Amino acid sequence: MPIPPTDRRPIERATSWLRHRLGRAVVLAYAAALLLPGPGLWLRREHSLPLGGAVGLPLSTAPLLLCLMLFAAGLQVPLRALGTLLRRPAALLAGLVLHLTIPLLAVPAVAFLLRQTPDADGGSGLVTAMILITAMPVAAGATVWTGKGDGDQPTMVGLVLASTFLSPLTIPLVIGSLLPLLSDGYAGTLARVAHTAHGGLALIGVVLPCATGILCRLALPAPWLSRVLGVIEPVALAGSLLLTYVNACGALGSFLARPRPLLLAAALAVTASVCLLSFTVGRGAARLLRLDTPAASSLTLACGINNSSASAVLITTTLPDKPQLLLPVLAYGLLQKTAAGRVVSRQRPRTRGSPPPAQVD
Repeated sequence: MPIPPTDRRPIERATSWLRHRLGRAVVLAYAAALLLPGPGLWLRREHSLPLGGAVGLPLSTAPLLLCLMLFAAGLQVPLRALGTLLRRPAALLAGLVLHLTIPLLAVPAVAFLLRQTPDADGGSGLVTAMILITAMPVAAGATVWTGKGDGDQPTMVGLVLASTFLSPLTIPLVIGSLLPLLSDGYAGTLARVAHTAHGGLALIGVVLPCATGILCRLALPAPWLSRVLGVIEPVALAGSLLLTYVNACGALGSFLARPRPLLLAAALAVTASVCLLSFTVGRGAARLLRLDTPAASSLTLACGINNSSASAVLITTTLPDKPQLLLPVLAYGLLQKTAAGRVVSRQRPRTRGSPPPAQVD
């Protein structure tokens, strides 16, 4: 039954209000993980959905929330906008190349610097976390930042989809290339993660939900699509905050149980350096290619905004005995949003006089 417009408006207003304050909401999710970690720790555990008798279906909250977010991202993809990429594919191709190149530049530099520290394993834990962060596809949330900065939405959508659909190949490739930087213990563990990703985790947990969302968008009539989007957008936004809270409970709970101030300081320093390098490389490549301002903004954002939620879920599901690896993931997630805000604020004065982007699809 159709939802009357008067009933939808409060939900739309609340969603818009929360989206514009997403950074503060993430900080509040971190605070909730510190003050009330119990529910998040319970959600982190695997639960069984009874199917009758002694049979149960194992369920994990974090992977399910990630699937919800990626399905919503696929459902919101403006497919008609992708046609313009065939006429100017430079930014798309550059973004894909940089997406593979940045980990190979940033992670070895971090590993070299950490080897100068007194850490017994040469900072292999932090290096492992940075490999898993930088190997992930471009986050679907990058399209939101592109819209805020009047960037080139077709380029960004193309980068999100291409990096997502290639992730079953690129994640194992990046991890395998960087394994020699790790100590034996972490190298063996990460090799198993790469095998898991190649064996279907990236395909089932990342590609399939996004592709399902795109297929639903193609199959649904316009009136039904509008109604479904009106429901799925706020649900996915709430799901992203819940996933942040669940991941933060795992990382901060472990940190509070065994406080390691030096680890926290190192995690912040390393993630800030890699985040800054990623955005800087994207900005430099845009200038080198002489892209127009919207395309340059999209390329810069795509280089810096990785799907940190996917890396957190990968750590939770494949490395449950190493919750400390979630600490740099959480730090990177917050820092990349801050850096994206800077990119958007710098671009806005240049495009203030331009008309708003056309609504497509």
